[in-house]
Amino acid sequence: MAARQRILITGMAGNLGRLLTRSFHRDFDVVGIDRRPLPDLPRDVAFHQVDIRRKAAENLFRRRDLDAVIHLNFIHDPRADMSLHYSFNLWGTTKLLEYCHKYGVRKFVFLSSANIYGPRPEAGGYHTEDAPLMASQAYAGIQDLIAVDLLVQSFFWKHPALEVVVLRPVHLVGPGIRNGPTSYLRQDPVVTLLGFDPLIQLVHSDDVIAAMRLALKRGARGIYNLAGPGVAPLSTLLRELGRSSIPVPKLVAQGALNALWKLRLVDFPPPELVHILYSCLVDDQRARRELCYRPEVDLAGVVDSLNAP
Repeated sequence: MAARQRILITGMAGNLGRLLTRSFHRDFDVVGIDRRPLPDLPRDVAFHQVDIRRKAAENLFRRRDLDAVIHLNFIHDPRADMSLHYSFNLWGTTKLLEYCHKYGVRKFVFLSSANIYGPRPEAGGYHTEDAPLMASQAYAGIQDLIAVDLLVQSFFWKHPALEVVVLRPVHLVGPGIRNGPTSYLRQDPVVTLLGFDPLIQLVHSDDVIAAMRLALKRGARGIYNLAGPGVAPLSTLLRELGRSSIPVPKLVAQGALNALWKLRLVDFPPPELVHILYSCLVDDQRARRELCYRPEVDLAGVVDSLNAP
């Protein structure tokens, strides 16, 4: 009987990290790392409360004989100093890649985001993986994610022995997932922008976890967009969710959101209004062709996840 692969999951204490752990632990020897505590784990999972930038993180690579790393440990706090983002996200990822190379890890999977392409009024059609990463033009808060995505790509070329996979899912939803899109779509009523009805792509966490399994296959490497069950205008999605909407003029919405953000009465950064102004659609044919990725959760399942507590 072949030995089980030993997988290190960074950011295990996050919502997606917990879901991934419960999906993987019966099939892999799972090790987790996060600077946050994580109670209530499966008994066969080894968890270490460690900052990925610290020397103790390297000890896991030295002692554990890892086969693969799935990197989910990314800070995104719109109110935090950007220096914290760069220190943790960029430096932490750099150290992980160095450890993978030093200790002979075969696979590195990084969960990026399709948001790095950036919704723009002039953007037409679907973004492939070769499209420019333009999101920071509208929202500087995503610069560190773009920087990490490019860093991981550079390692792909410098160290071909390490199979690097970058996954760029569209807006992620699912049980327990808490992010900007889920917070926005769980409101009722939902504030929309008068005269704008962007096309939206959503993907369920189950499908992203399935894509991570596929990315672990020997020989898989490269950058892959991950889309969900299809495309729908925001208005159609709200109707399927059973939400009412309040259309507001763009300038009024921007002014109100800026004021509420400064007063710390909302957690939605004003620059992210661009996501309910313009579309940012991706083509996931490369993932379908090379990874055999197929989203299994249909639009009804996506809607159900957004209506769940």
